[in-house]
Amino acid sequence: MALSESEIPDTAQHYLVCGIGDCERNCLFYCNACHQPMCEQCKDEHQKNLDTKNHEVVPYRERKHQLPVEKCRDHPTRNVDILCDECNVPLCSKCSTMPVHKGHSFTDLETIYTEKSIACRQGIQKIQAYFMPAAKDLQSEIKLDATEIKTIMDGIRSSMRDEAKSFKTLVDEVTSDNIEQLNKMEESLREMLQNQDKTYQDYISYLEDLVKKFHGYLSSTQLQNNPIIFPLFEHFKIQPIPETTKPVPPEFTAGRYTKGDVAKLMCRITIDTKPENRKIKPTETSSTQLQPTGKQRKQGREKSDVKQTLSLSSSVTKVRECTLPGVRRVYHISLGKSGRLWVSDGSDNLVHTDLQGNHILNIQTKGYRNEGYHTVTQDGDLIYTDKHNDVIKRITMNNTITEFIKTVDWTPLSIHSSHINGDIFVGMEKGENAKVTRYNKTGKEILNIQRDNKGQKLFKGLLYITENINGDVCVSDWKKYAVVVVNKSGQYRFNYTGQGSVFTPYGIYTDVLGHIIVCDYHNDTIDLLDQDGQFLCLLLTKQQGVVCPRSVCVDDENNVIVGQRNTNKVTVYKYLQ
Repeated sequence: MALSESEIPDTAQHYLVCGIGDCERNCLFYCNACHQPMCEQCKDEHQKNLDTKNHEVVPYRERKHQLPVEKCRDHPTRNVDILCDECNVPLCSKCSTMPVHKGHSFTDLETIYTEKSIACRQGIQKIQAYFMPAAKDLQSEIKLDATEIKTIMDGIRSSMRDEAKSFKTLVDEVTSDNIEQLNKMEESLREMLQNQDKTYQDYISYLEDLVKKFHGYLSSTQLQNNPIIFPLFEHFKIQPIPETTKPVPPEFTAGRYTKGDVAKLMCRITIDTKPENRKIKPTETSSTQLQPTGKQRKQGREKSDVKQTLSLSSSVTKVRECTLPGVRRVYHISLGKSGRLWVSDGSDNLVHTDLQGNHILNIQTKGYRNEGYHTVTQDGDLIYTDKHNDVIKRITMNNTITEFIKTVDWTPLSIHSSHINGDIFVGMEKGENAKVTRYNKTGKEILNIQRDNKGQKLFKGLLYITENINGDVCVSDWKKYAVVVVNKSGQYRFNYTGQGSVFTPYGIYTDVLGHIIVCDYHNDTIDLLDQDGQFLCLLLTKQQGVVCPRSVCVDDENNVIVGQRNTNKVTVYKYLQ
């Protein structure tokens, strides 16, 4: 079912049907007089009709926008449809005959409304294409800066604590040395006092012995040889008291320092660099410029000298349809060099072909494969997952098959080679667990993406993988009934769960404007999202013959290629202009 114009975002492209009777052909033109969209055939008939041959019929994108119906206040039976240039007020045509507007000039209000509507829509498109993404990029940068600042501050705090511990250790060492010196001084003084005490103890013993001797002299009953009657003074001489010195204890002089003195010994926290202004990407390099695609993209994204501006077309146009020999269905498409395709059908067939139906090569794979299990590298080689042997194989340009990466105990399913830097994304499963592993172009493992920052599983069934122009990894997860998108670091960004009651995502791809294009197998639609996950429109529906879509990619000319389950045909549609 086609969407009404009011239901569709201003920047979105949608399928328009002819508004004449029951005609449901693709709308390409618009009658400004009737305000009717019409196909080419109805346009021809409209201009041949005598009643409408003078109507202004223009390409749909150049149409006038129909005025909202508003009744004139002075003439309630008339609609407001002109603008008085002098009074700058909207009027009905009858108001122009009133005396108050005599001699004034008037402009068709529908013309003004159309011009201002176009300007408004262009403003919205500019906001959505440049200002909003640029602001969100800056917002993301701020979040990264906040995380980095937190890490830096935590590091400084840790260094400060370590320095404080070192400082305390030095203080403890100095204090220990001082206490040890004090202990030695105490021991020396104690030894001196002990020696003095022994000196006086010895002197006291000498005096006690002398007293005993004198008492002996006095108590003796003999005079013969008794020193008391002889002038032997040496017997009565008393030795003087020994002299000693008093101990001199040390004095404690407290260290004189302030908090500032300590601060001078510790670290300093300074900001010497002048803050830089955040870089805002210029308008001319924002998301509306055509980036190198197709052959140039596959050959390493060489810069193109020709810059073109792309935007969504107002309608989808079928370019061509091609039957592909060697396959029964089109489950997955990988775009190769020179517009050639690698196509798999879910059985054993992996076919190299082109859009003219010329068969180039057929590879027999093992068993049922309904995933996006192959991709073309920047070098032009095909790599594909062999889930039965837990290995990723490479088919070179000369059709040599070699083992490229072994995934050991994880089963590789889906795969995508980055158009940005050649990295390889592989969706794998092991039991109830699923993850996306990122390898560089040589096969070295770089990153595993499995859980969000809350520890919850991000994936369940990774059927198809692609990468957006901003580095986001986009996964069609049929078990979660969602498109799961993480950033290039593996951080969760958003889920998209479709527009119907049941959403079954299969093939997924992105274009040069960052749009996400995904097959909704259950609802027979191709959904178009912006790079932030906002739904833009149903790009293709059952009305255009899309039934059970399984695979999608964008070719060198920025056309979308769609493959389906029930046919071996691929259809090419133009949706950008």
